[in-house]
Amino acid sequence: MHLPYLFLGIAEAILLGVSLWAANRLVLAVNPALEFESSLLPLVVFSVLLSCCTLSMGVYTALVREGFSSMVLRTLVSFFLLGSLALYLVSSLWDNLIPQALIFWGVLIATAAVLVTRFIFVKAVDADQLKRRVIIYGAGARAQKLLEDLAPEVGALGVKVVGCVPSANEALAVNPELVVPEPQDWLAYVRSAQISEIVIAPDERRRSGGNVFPLSDFLDCKLAGVPSSDALSFCERELGKIDITLLQPSWMLFSDGFKYSKRRSIAKRIFDVALASLFFLMLWPFMLLTAIAVRLESPGPVLYFQTRVGLNGKTFRIYKFRSMRQDAEKNGAVWAKKNDARVTRVGAFIRNTRLDELPQLYNVLAGEMSFVGPRPERPEFVVDLAKQIPFYETRHKVKPGLMGWAQLKYPYGASVEDAKNKLQYDLYYTKNHSFLMDMLIMIQTVEIVLLGKGVH
Repeated sequence: MHLPYLFLGIAEAILLGVSLWAANRLVLAVNPALEFESSLLPLVVFSVLLSCCTLSMGVYTALVREGFSSMVLRTLVSFFLLGSLALYLVSSLWDNLIPQALIFWGVLIATAAVLVTRFIFVKAVDADQLKRRVIIYGAGARAQKLLEDLAPEVGALGVKVVGCVPSANEALAVNPELVVPEPQDWLAYVRSAQISEIVIAPDERRRSGGNVFPLSDFLDCKLAGVPSSDALSFCERELGKIDITLLQPSWMLFSDGFKYSKRRSIAKRIFDVALASLFFLMLWPFMLLTAIAVRLESPGPVLYFQTRVGLNGKTFRIYKFRSMRQDAEKNGAVWAKKNDARVTRVGAFIRNTRLDELPQLYNVLAGEMSFVGPRPERPEFVVDLAKQIPFYETRHKVKPGLMGWAQLKYPYGASVEDAKNKLQYDLYYTKNHSFLMDMLIMIQTVEIVLLGKGVH
């Protein structure tokens, strides 16, 4: 996340705590007898819960991609629906931590304060001085691919591409308006242009005709505080994916990541079992109602199972509530399509709400899946995709999950090209997965469930 957005998040977290304090002063003026925990703890709990709700609804992403009005709507849902429910639950379990009389006024004041803060931020963040200025060394096909990948995200990243410097004998592929002549003195140029980073993305690093790669110039810039990054690492860091068109096997071996931790594996397994058990206890009434609805609408079994490919290529049975007609695959396995005619009315609802996935809690308890990981694919598709997409089987180096990084970053896919794009996010997760990343994925998945994103 760009630094100003990080500052916005920190400022809002503090503002949320102040909002509860202000609500407390307001309510006490009316009802002096109200009991309230006189410590920082309720302020911290209030701030953390509403901050998590903010992340879960993708509020910051909406602020950049969808505009202010969409952000306002998501904020209202995250605070008044998710936040209030979470706060009332905490209040009922923890007496006097946050009195229920305070919750409404606390959320109301917090909403107003946060929206005003974000409005001011939107007006300020458009200023160029808040954006990192990046120069791309290269103006060929690789540089153009990088520009295309950055285009949808450039606002969220706070990056301003100043231009592209073509290397010698490179076929120009970028917009000529972006081309910057190669500086005679790189260090002087980056200082005068206030460049924050140089991204190395030429089609060919070796030069002919007596020209050489300007290694010494880039090293001088690095020593002066302007780092250089290769296109693959820049893409990974900024976009949360690993571009397989730039990927070399040696990079996977020698870069940081793609590591195994026995301690983390054990901790994740304990977490999966505990959370799956809790969800079974909490959600069994919804599972029962779903089973009844499926059975009443369409003849056939309530549950539907498929063979999927899991950890290290081992196959297992995945369970779902049936959402299609019983004869949906009488002619063999096919990709699901948008507005698929095979989906029943109940099936459409349980797909949108992800209720059809609940039986997979059994797969989690059985150790075949985790809560977070790449979504498991069918063997028929895996064989075909592995032939067409390089590094595809690398996604099987971690346990598959109920939810994943690719599901957050890329909409539902139903083609080889979609599978290729989603693989880039799966590779990023495989390389960088951690407990904190898993928590963020789970929180942000709430947005997908509530808004029905990525569902076909």
